[in-house]
Amino acid sequence: MTDDDNAALHVNGVRINRYISSSGYCSRREADTFVAEGIVTIDGNPAEPGSKVLPGQVVKVGGEPILPDENLIYIALNKPLGITCTTDRRDESNVIDYLGMDKRVFPIGRLDKMSTGLLLLTNDGAIVNRLLRAEGRHEKEYLVEVNKPLTEEFISAMQSGVPILDTVTLPCKVIQVGPSTFRILLTQGLNRQIRRMCEYLGYSVRRLKRTRILNIDLGTLPMGEWRRLTMKEIRDLKALTDPTYSKARRRSSRDTSSS
Repeated sequence: MTDDDNAALHVNGVRINRYISSSGYCSRREADTFVAEGIVTIDGNPAEPGSKVLPGQVVKVGGEPILPDENLIYIALNKPLGITCTTDRRDESNVIDYLGMDKRVFPIGRLDKMSTGLLLLTNDGAIVNRLLRAEGRHEKEYLVEVNKPLTEEFISAMQSGVPILDTVTLPCKVIQVGPSTFRILLTQGLNRQIRRMCEYLGYSVRRLKRTRILNIDLGTLPMGEWRRLTMKEIRDLKALTDPTYSKARRRSSRDTSSS
C-alpha cells in the first residue's frame, strides 16, 4: 500500500476494490466483479460494493486471504548462461547481484548455471511454497538441443520414464522440433532432471532453455532481461498453484485417461 492508503486505512478504512487491487491480485474493476459474485468476504462476512476495510480485518477472495502490499514483487527473468540461481552473495555469479534490485527476492526453483530461460523470482513466500510443492505437479516446458539426431526409441523412453536418482521419472510429453531438438513438458523437478535423463539414454545436452512455467511464458523477453508479472499473470498463477485446483486437475486427468 502507498502512504496515502495506510493513512486512509487508519482513519476511515479503504474501499474493498482498492484494497484488493493494491495486492496485485487483480484490477479494481475485476475486484468489483468478484464482490458482485459474492466471493469476497471481510472477516467472514460477504462484502458489498463500497464496503470499507478497517485495520486488522481479514479479506478473502474465494477463500484466499488477500494481503495488500506494494512491496510484493513478482519477476520473470530470461536467465543467461553463467548465472547461478542462488541468493548467496559469496557466489560471484549469484542471480541477486545480477538483477541489481534494491529489494530482496528469491528464485522459485532452479535452473543450473549452464541452462537459460525463464526463472521466476519473488519475495512472496506463500507462492514460493506453493510452486515448490512436489505434489502440485506444476507443468514446466523446456527447449532442448542434444548432441546427435533423435530417434523414436529416445522419444518413447523419455516420455515413458527414465530411471535416475533412485527413482523413475514421471511420464511426460516430448515433441520433436528439429533433427536433434525437442520440447519437453515436465511436471516434476528432480535435480538436473533433463540432463540426467538424456545421459542415461546415451545423449548429452548442448543447450537447454526453459520457456514456460504454468501460465507464465518466456515469450519475446530478451536474454538477460527481466520484467514484472502482470496482475492477471499473478492472479492466474495463484489459482493454478492452489492445492484444491491441483487436486481437481489431477483427478480430471485420471478420469480422462480411463475413459
